[in-house]
Amino acid sequence: MLYVALLLMGWVIGEALHGLAVPEMRPMNEPLIHRLVMVALAVFILAAAIPFVPGAEIGFALLFIFGGQAALLVFLGMTGAMLLSYIVARLVPAAAMGHFANWLGLTRTAKLLATQSVNGDAVIQQLSQMVDGRLAKFALNNRYLLLMLLLNTPGNSLLGGGGGLAFFAGSSGLYRFVPFMISVMIAVAPVPLAFALMDGGG
Repeated sequence: MLYVALLLMGWVIGEALHGLAVPEMRPMNEPLIHRLVMVALAVFILAAAIPFVPGAEIGFALLFIFGGQAALLVFLGMTGAMLLSYIVARLVPAAAMGHFANWLGLTRTAKLLATQSVNGDAVIQQLSQMVDGRLAKFALNNRYLLLMLLLNTPGNSLLGGGGGLAFFAGSSGLYRFVPFMISVMIAVAPVPLAFALMDGGG
């Protein structure tokens, strides 16, 4: 209910400010509009890359306000945000992540990070020996599919949002960059594409 209320409030405010914030498209102010779009894209990427920021909800709000015209912006913004979060996580040393996990009281996670190899295959083998149960092993073996499902789960900001999930993917060593990028693009594409097709059909 809180997310619904936030979305409705954002939609109402956006509708009220739409005419003031977005100038009419004319040849004389076209460069200004292009600059506004680039600034909005940069702000969107930086905001959505931060863990626990509801980037998907921001994207939905933009789509509801601007329709299919914002589809490419939302797609590039969400994809860029998660790639940025992933890359930043890869640059953070595992020891620093372990200290942070220990500070949060996640002692088992901290212990795993302290002994974690930088080799992704070694991490997968290590986790395969640690996890119990078919469901856990299935999730590990199908981690890219699980990531796509989590990215499209309503309210996933409680799990860190797209930025947090991408940061975990990068820091865990379980996800290679190219398959991760493809998975993110597939997960993000359906909603912006649907809005673009509806707007084009209308």
